[in-house]
Amino acid sequence: MKYVIDEVNTVSPYGIFPKERNLEDLIPRSLVILDKPSGPTSHQVSSWVQDICGMKAGHSGTLDPNVTGVLPMGLGSSVRVIDLLHAASKEYIAAVRFHSSISNDEVSSIVEDFTGEIYQMPPVRSGVKRRMRSRVIHGLEILDHHGQEYLLRVRCQSGTYVRTLCKDMGKVAGTGAHMMELRRTEAGGFTEEQSCSLHDLRDAFEFYKEDDGSWLSDLLLPYESALEIYPKMIIKDTAAGSVLNGADLAVPGILKMDGFYRDDKVVIFSAKGEGLAFGQALFDAQDIVDKQEGLVVRTERVFNPVGEYPRRWKEHKY
Repeated sequence: MKYVIDEVNTVSPYGIFPKERNLEDLIPRSLVILDKPSGPTSHQVSSWVQDICGMKAGHSGTLDPNVTGVLPMGLGSSVRVIDLLHAASKEYIAAVRFHSSISNDEVSSIVEDFTGEIYQMPPVRSGVKRRMRSRVIHGLEILDHHGQEYLLRVRCQSGTYVRTLCKDMGKVAGTGAHMMELRRTEAGGFTEEQSCSLHDLRDAFEFYKEDDGSWLSDLLLPYESALEIYPKMIIKDTAAGSVLNGADLAVPGILKMDGFYRDDKVVIFSAKGEGLAFGQALFDAQDIVDKQEGLVVRTERVFNPVGEYPRRWKEHKY
């Protein structure tokens, strides 16, 4: 559901469309989707990216050393948005081996049983408190099999332990099972088709230092790409400066918004598509439509677009 609050925007010379940022402005406000290799920890990969780029770098969603695949990274000020991807669902391809003979029909039945809400005990070496917790398996599909070895596609809620999932499937089967290999194919809405290797990123930065930034610009995404999984509010230019200085958003500053409910997390965008802030909705979107004034979003975090907006425009009332 889309809501239009006001179609009249005070267009200003401030700000810039994300796609029009030059490479110097884009780099510290960008994401790179890495294809993590097997071996290093996610922290080690972040450190290498930091050395390659010459600026702070941070990852979203830790992958175990032997796990490969999609690892979104934030560069520079974009580190402030990268943790917002944690809540998004993930997709994996897992190779699992059952420890004794099992029929395809039995595995299909177990796959069906493990689709939906499940309960897991985090492994001993996990970074969370060890207590039983529920997770949702959105999709579990058999892609291929050979004897007792099966290739599965797992689409799951963030925080699901796929290795534990494989072990639990083995317990239900009565055969025992373990995960042989795991690859993450999607995280935060980003897919492996969008990913690049560490070698590609390093080479692209070397070409950039030699005045050829075409390859690098193809690898980088504006930080706004990490915000697309949340409901969106588009505001007037005259309200942007106040929000960027930490002010809560009031009704008169809104142009358009998606549907959402009270207490949902929402992202505030400028009319040019710049990600300005992240906050908590104080009302349902439907209720905001009928309001004439008052605060509607509590600002929790502001971002760093290129163009600065005046803190308050005396010549306008928003």
